[in-house]
Amino acid sequence: MAAFPVPGSRRRIRRAHVIAAGCAMALCTTVAAPAAADGGTTTATAKPTIVLVHGAFADASSWNGVVERLERHGYTVIAPANPLRGLYNDSTYIASVLDSIKGSIVLVGHSYGGALISSAAAGNPRVKSLVYVAALMPDVGESGMSLAARFPSELDTATKSVPYRAGGGLSGTDLYLKPDRLHQVFAADLPESTTRLMAVTQRPAATTAFSEKAKVAAWKHIPSWFLVAKQDKTINPDQERFEAKRAGSHTVEIDSSHVAMIAHPEAVTDLVLQAATAAESARRILPDTGSRAESALTGIAAASLIAGTGAVLLGRRLRRPTP
Repeated sequence: MAAFPVPGSRRRIRRAHVIAAGCAMALCTTVAAPAAADGGTTTATAKPTIVLVHGAFADASSWNGVVERLERHGYTVIAPANPLRGLYNDSTYIASVLDSIKGSIVLVGHSYGGALISSAAAGNPRVKSLVYVAALMPDVGESGMSLAARFPSELDTATKSVPYRAGGGLSGTDLYLKPDRLHQVFAADLPESTTRLMAVTQRPAATTAFSEKAKVAAWKHIPSWFLVAKQDKTINPDQERFEAKRAGSHTVEIDSSHVAMIAHPEAVTDLVLQAATAAESARRILPDTGSRAESALTGIAAASLIAGTGAVLLGRRLRRPTP
């Protein structure tokens, strides 16, 4: 004959139910809590470092107006000195600068600097966005010279060649902008008093900067943004449009000379911020999703285990004979 539990046994059974349910709730809360904490930490990930690479005939100070604005938005900014000695030499140098940076990177290039970022970013998973400002954007096998041959500009008539010698018996040819042509071809929307100083302080580029052919093209694998300077006489605006369309870049066009980052720093900053925001969003989504999904599954498994254990214990208690 089956034995039925007495009232005292019923109280013990109810207590067992409550204990099992309470343990399950406690463990679920404990396991799920890190998911929320991790989610908060991941969402507030550090901003990417923005690296600004200048082009030929200029130095890093050409980015000053953009640097000030980006820093006001809370970004860490680096504007390294471009050696201007040749595509292979300079892209290797910029790649070494990137290696010194922790976390994600937004890489920005103006003019010849665009060719450098296309090479320097190759194989670096921390470079999340590329930004081209009135820039060269060569494909594999192309050079600055081959692109200029397809899209002529006034630059050919505005440069002069000067032989140079360096240590170790090295020698080559530097290109300078002619002082009387710099304003018209390079920076027509800046005051002439400014362009006179630019002519005196310009940094020349070795001819190898434009003759060496690209071996890689990082823009094929990394999202890109492109600013077309519609009044550019150094790089043909049609070349800039061609490059941007070929790469599928997010593109804006403004009425600017070649030095858009000096003449229109607000527009350049806005484009860089778009690229930086996209880089931040990409960092949030994947870790956040993985963390929460994993924690949720862990919580469910733990709750199931405890509920099952509670049921087993309760079954054993029910099968005990009444004292």
